[in-house]
Amino acid sequence: MARKGFTEPKRRSRESAETTPVLSEPAPSESAPSNGTDTAARSAIPNFAFLRRRGQSSDPLHFFIARRWELMAPGMVCIMVAMGVMSRSAPGPLSLSLAFAAVLLCLAAPSLAMLEGRQHHRSWRRYPLMLLAIALPMLLFGVATAQWTHDVAALDWNVTIKGYGLLVLLGTVLLDRRLTSIVAATISVWAGASIHSASLATLGLLAAGCGIGLTVAMRQARLAREESTRRAAQEREQHRAEELLREYEQTGQGWFWETDRRGLIAYVSPRIAELLDVRQAELYGRPFLHLFRLRAEDHDSERTLAFHLSTRSSFQDVAVRAATNEKDERWWSISGRPVLDQFHNFLGFRGSGIDLTETRKSQQHVTQLARFDSLTKLANRFQMSEWLEKVINSPRIENRACAVFLLDLDRFKQVNDTMGHPAGDALLKQVAERLRTTVANMGRVGRLGGDEFQVILPGYHQHEGLGHLARRVIEALSQPYSIDGTRVTIGASVGIAMCPEHGTTVEALIRNADLALYAAKGGGRGRHHFYDDDLHSDARERQQLEQDLRDAIDAGALELHYQPQVHTTTERITGLEALLRWKHPRHGYISPARFVPVAEETGLVAEIGEWALRQACQDLAGWPHEVRVAVNVSPLQFANAGLPDVVARAIAQAGIDPSRLELEITESVFLGEDKSTESMFGALKDVGVRLALDDFGTGYSSLGYLKKAPFDKIKIDQSFVRGATIEGSRNGAIISSIVSLAEALGMETTAEGVETLDELDLVRLLGCSHVQGYIYEKPLSSAEVMARLHQGLVAIAAGPRSARAPRQTMLRKVVLEHGGHIYHGTIRNISSTGAMVEGLWNVPVETQFGIHLADDNVVLATARWCRDDRIGVEFVRPLELDSSGSVIFAPARADGEPPRETAEAGLLRKVG
Repeated sequence: MARKGFTEPKRRSRESAETTPVLSEPAPSESAPSNGTDTAARSAIPNFAFLRRRGQSSDPLHFFIARRWELMAPGMVCIMVAMGVMSRSAPGPLSLSLAFAAVLLCLAAPSLAMLEGRQHHRSWRRYPLMLLAIALPMLLFGVATAQWTHDVAALDWNVTIKGYGLLVLLGTVLLDRRLTSIVAATISVWAGASIHSASLATLGLLAAGCGIGLTVAMRQARLAREESTRRAAQEREQHRAEELLREYEQTGQGWFWETDRRGLIAYVSPRIAELLDVRQAELYGRPFLHLFRLRAEDHDSERTLAFHLSTRSSFQDVAVRAATNEKDERWWSISGRPVLDQFHNFLGFRGSGIDLTETRKSQQHVTQLARFDSLTKLANRFQMSEWLEKVINSPRIENRACAVFLLDLDRFKQVNDTMGHPAGDALLKQVAERLRTTVANMGRVGRLGGDEFQVILPGYHQHEGLGHLARRVIEALSQPYSIDGTRVTIGASVGIAMCPEHGTTVEALIRNADLALYAAKGGGRGRHHFYDDDLHSDARERQQLEQDLRDAIDAGALELHYQPQVHTTTERITGLEALLRWKHPRHGYISPARFVPVAEETGLVAEIGEWALRQACQDLAGWPHEVRVAVNVSPLQFANAGLPDVVARAIAQAGIDPSRLELEITESVFLGEDKSTESMFGALKDVGVRLALDDFGTGYSSLGYLKKAPFDKIKIDQSFVRGATIEGSRNGAIISSIVSLAEALGMETTAEGVETLDELDLVRLLGCSHVQGYIYEKPLSSAEVMARLHQGLVAIAAGPRSARAPRQTMLRKVVLEHGGHIYHGTIRNISSTGAMVEGLWNVPVETQFGIHLADDNVVLATARWCRDDRIGVEFVRPLELDSSGSVIFAPARADGEPPRETAEAGLLRKVG
């Protein structure tokens, strides 16, 4: 069905109005809007009709009088003239009067048709009007010509009858399918002709004709009703279709268009003109392709559309970008087909378009979800793997080199456990932004899931450059974050693998980078590590260690050892701290530093912690009443809402006083301090246990939480105790400040890791209330504790007066310079204050050397002793130590970066 405006708008003449059963026609503005362009187009179309239609004609199906019945008047005149010429006679006065009356009635047909048109198409009043306008003039004309033929002998009846035939034929043409009117006109003219021969046969024929006329009229009325019903239904369908198409256009979801044979716009929906910000009429005559915006990335679609238009072939769903001035891009899907006339001549194109903007946005969103991380907007695992594979499989060998960083956030799980997942998500977004900024254009950054990130750096890279970038990344990610007003600090560890040195496939590179990451985390976190072949064996050992730990838990092979806590004034044992120990069936006792991280990563720490609580309470039941036991509680346990019930059950089963159980909690539980943290402290205090703040000053220290947390004791970490007696150390001032703070808050203090008498004297002097360390006792088994407590609670300090700086055993080649001479030696052990060097003989004491520890780092040292090929030297200035207590060989960098040790030095060093 053609749309209005595609071609010349429909103009209802009286003949075209026959398609509706109602009298009145819709206004032109309602049925067929037109404009100046349409008018000009119509005026250019020639009209070859022989008889021009004048005015509006009635429906031939329902009305009897045709407006052009007035043309019967000149027809009658012509027939009269022809009869006069052929008979060479003139009609008499009567005939002439009757013929004149017939002509006048015919000329009144338009007025009578208009009068009939005001009647309902089922009204009986139409029949008298039909008799007056059609039957009466034909009757009068028949009487007039019959009288003329009767009066004039020269006028033969053959001529008259032929005139009647022509008259009836003309009436049939003018009445245009009005069968009732045609029958009435025919009977009337022959009735008038029979006026002078009114025989019985003639009257019978006329009666038969009247009967036929009545039958025809009744049949015509029935057909009219049926046709009216059919046309009304058809009109409703057409109107509904037009309304639906109009509403479809107005919604903006779809639109229609038409071009002429030159590709110029002949019609386009008004909605498109609004989007293009022009009037609809201004678009007519423009090239169809001007509706779209050509871009380099859209050339395929545009060439496809232009190709179809030029080849005059049908097309469907061609995506193009609209030439609108909107801020956001608008896309359309265009379909069209060529229009041909009955002779298969090409007239143009006609088609439709739909809006693809939301569909394309949805597709982009799906692509975003499939290839990008929805939280951080970084590339996801799939896209990073795809991009790495593309680099590795590059056609040119020189383009296959790359480096892969795998990053894991340190202490991120504590943020999730303590502050909740929304805070964790906010933290991940900030981490992603920092990582993207730090790497910048050097490579591509992606998130693999959880707190794991990946960086791919294409091209060849030196180890030094990669290490420098890794340190920058770690430093950037380790800066404090602000999450909902809370200060959060985390860290990062980086594993590095390079192609082709460490693998030539995606799987190998990722696996090796992951092994390097694990090694970095095992080395103390906050570090980077390059892949090494030895890491495979380390991974196997860790896997075996995990399995052995699970077996040990199932078999009950874990043990608790206890280290006494001694009151500094009375030197009596007031409590013992429970320390976890595992005696492996093949390797003997394994350090907790090895298996506790495995337990934390595998989720076994909660099960182990619950067992330790029960076992410690059971052991405590057999000790003197004035002795307490301290048990460590991990952040994961603290975040469990069921912890108070676990503690209460352990106390009830052992039958001990709750105040004899002391729970040691680290500062990390305050990372996400909220109402749940306060509720947990309240619930634990309701149980009646004591609370101690462990490792104070080494984690997320904030004095704010001490105002609300109900701690009974603060434990000073051993990192502040060690070295506190060394001249120039600030550790003593820190210990003094912690003690003063604790006393002000009504809390006890325990100094951990006291091993020398000098350290004991210092912590006593600074006011620590309790001491824990080797100066009194090493950790004891449960049986050893029972034996020790039976000896009494008095503790006696035993140990060296002072401690020398910790020594690190190693094999490191160095160069010594003295008096302009160069000597080569090997450092066997070193501390921050001195070293033992092997390879020099007969060195006098007090000899000074310049020792080249690393490039551009020469330290001055004095020989203090010499035995065989070994000498002991003392540094003029103590060397700096890193966070793990190891000597830093490289000098501090001018740009503020921390000193970097070589990889081989790291491999040779061994802490003694």
